[in-house]
Amino acid sequence: MATLLKLMEDHRDEVVVIVAGYPREMQRFLESNTGLASRFPKTLTFADYDVDELGAIFRLIAEQAGFTVAPDVAAGLRALVPSPRPVGFGNGRFVRNVFEEAVSRQAMRIVDGSATTPEEVRTLLRSDLPDQPPPDRPGSSTGLYL
Repeated sequence: MATLLKLMEDHRDEVVVIVAGYPREMQRFLESNTGLASRFPKTLTFADYDVDELGAIFRLIAEQAGFTVAPDVAAGLRALVPSPRPVGFGNGRFVRNVFEEAVSRQAMRIVDGSATTPEEVRTLLRSDLPDQPPPDRPGSSTGLYL
């Protein structure tokens, strides 16, 4: 902290310091040193994505991974989004976790032999979505394992 404050003071006309994080953690950070908050005069707060935006992120992730998304997946994803959103809701992380779980479930469906055409193998169905939102584990990503 002392190093950061010295840098900010000694180079105030040359350096811009941006800190980012969840509101509660950022508040704790700014309160960790008297005078620190006054060195960050601007605060930008970003609202959570709405369910349609989360759906668009899901489709984008799926398409980038080579999947198509069945039309009813949007309604299934909408049902998984917690309301009210918990503190620290991960937005993109939440969608990525749902996607990875859906890919895992889709792989099990394919192994069962119910998908036979290339289009079926590339399509995520509503039944591939988890029954409940996957646990939010920041920093732990299992990745795709097909």
